[in-house]
Amino acid sequence: MSFNENVYKSIVEVSPFPVYVCSGDEMIITVANNATLKAWGRDKSVIGQPFSEALPELKDQPFRGLLSHVYETGNTYFSSNDRADLMVDGRIQTFYFKFTYQPLRDSNNIITSVLCFATDVTELERSRQAVEASQNTLYNIIKQAPVAICILDANDLTVQVVNDSYLELVRKTRSELENQPVWEAVPEAAELYAPILNNVIKTGETYYAKEHEVILIRQGAEELVFIDFVYEPISDINGKINTVMVIGMEITEKVIARRLIEEAEERARLAIDAAEIGSFDLDMATGNMVTSIRFNQIFGISSTPSRNTILELIHPDDIALRDAAYEFARNTGKLFYEARFIWKDGSIHWVRVQGKLYLGTDTHPTRILGTVLDITEFKHLQQQKDDFISVASHELKTPLTSVKASMQLLERLIRQDPTSDKVSLFIDKANSSLTKMHHLVESLLNVSKIAADQLVLNKSNFIASEMIKDCCEHIRLTGKYNLVLSGDMELVFYADKNRIDQVLVNFINNAVKYAPESDTINIHISKEGDNSKLSVQDFGRGIPAEKLPHLFERYYRVDSSGVQYSGLGLGLYISADIIERHGGKIGVYSEKGIGSTFWFTLPSV
Repeated sequence: MSFNENVYKSIVEVSPFPVYVCSGDEMIITVANNATLKAWGRDKSVIGQPFSEALPELKDQPFRGLLSHVYETGNTYFSSNDRADLMVDGRIQTFYFKFTYQPLRDSNNIITSVLCFATDVTELERSRQAVEASQNTLYNIIKQAPVAICILDANDLTVQVVNDSYLELVRKTRSELENQPVWEAVPEAAELYAPILNNVIKTGETYYAKEHEVILIRQGAEELVFIDFVYEPISDINGKINTVMVIGMEITEKVIARRLIEEAEERARLAIDAAEIGSFDLDMATGNMVTSIRFNQIFGISSTPSRNTILELIHPDDIALRDAAYEFARNTGKLFYEARFIWKDGSIHWVRVQGKLYLGTDTHPTRILGTVLDITEFKHLQQQKDDFISVASHELKTPLTSVKASMQLLERLIRQDPTSDKVSLFIDKANSSLTKMHHLVESLLNVSKIAADQLVLNKSNFIASEMIKDCCEHIRLTGKYNLVLSGDMELVFYADKNRIDQVLVNFINNAVKYAPESDTINIHISKEGDNSKLSVQDFGRGIPAEKLPHLFERYYRVDSSGVQYSGLGLGLYISADIIERHGGKIGVYSEKGIGSTFWFTLPSV
């Protein structure tokens, strides 16, 4: 070995950076300095081994392929913080290297080896990732914060980050604020707050503002708002202020409410009206009343009424209830009842009446001070709850009927031929129907999940025709209806089978219920472009055109005569939501006197 070779070898060996050479087609490791061996977690025994055998954990990583590419093409490869998972100290560890693969040529300019110069940048990369993660965490915190937050560059006051709450506060779009000078984006606030912000940057002292009045341009008009906000300077590691965090919260409603409360009787009365509570003062001797504006609104009258005026509005069926409440109040001094009142336009409104009854020296009532509250919507919600229970019972009838039919047939079959192969068939059908009942109950009792967007789909591939045959067995068993299945018998759906089964059962049940005189129900499956389609056709009386747009609304149903009544119709509402969550569409064609066709589509597999 020549002097120069010894020098070069010594330089390579003492280099603190990994240096190695791979030679020949098999990429034999011919040189690997101590820094390389340390990085690899190997000793000198790897020298003379093929790269792939020396470092088997790199088999599915790109390095062997990169070496071969450089060897074959002669093109140098430069990396940038490439990840390498190496077996070091008995376990796979992740490292990051910045390296160069460079071809080595002999005197005939033939490539014989590939030289690698590497730098371990693991700590640098992890630091970068940590900073990036911190930045992302900070950004997510800012984005999700319930208060308005804006980050400004302290040098030029451009908006670096702004969350939705801040955009809502100033009524601006993101493009109008982000990367824009703040006082150009919100010029109406510059005169008052620019000097304050400049002083925060100059002194490094946080500025706190409580109930500041500021006029903002919202939707093209000036609007006075009250804001609590903070200007918080943020320094780098050298103590230099580089950003300012603006944290704000609009408290306009709170300030106004407090000022109203601090007002005298008129303001207190307005506060009661704002809460939608009406108040009254009734002189029992004269029947005269002093009422609030809200009281009059609740009873649909425009001027202060007499006691008799209100009594004339009470629903005849609720008069006894009201009389009982007054009798109870004579003994306890507390008046409470809920009753229906009929406005002059014929509409019915539920009202809750509460008050304190005062008795005179002769124990006769003299005065009532009280409040009234319109609870019509609340009563409607209660009715909807009752309707929900009715709908749940209705929807459960189908699988329950199937179970009952299966068990009856099974009982008859066991008596006649206990060894029949059909015994297990009917047991399976009963179990299948019970499973459907389970899913249906879960779906119906968790309708709130639909509104909360929490309905989960468990998708799989299944043959549509087989699903149809299984779910319609309870209809066939009655012997009354002829279910005609047509179309592509091998068409595969990719969907939640139980949910699609639920939609189909609902279609079939509606066809049976609303077209009882029609003994034929057609079911058709087909491929239409990029979608798969399933339709159920009956030959009943049809549905009036004006009812069709509402069929898939919650608690809407049309009976066989075309008359709508509330409280039912949850089945189609759930069906529509299921199909929409699959990315499909749902609809109906109907013509009076001819029949109806309910259909849905799903994206094809």
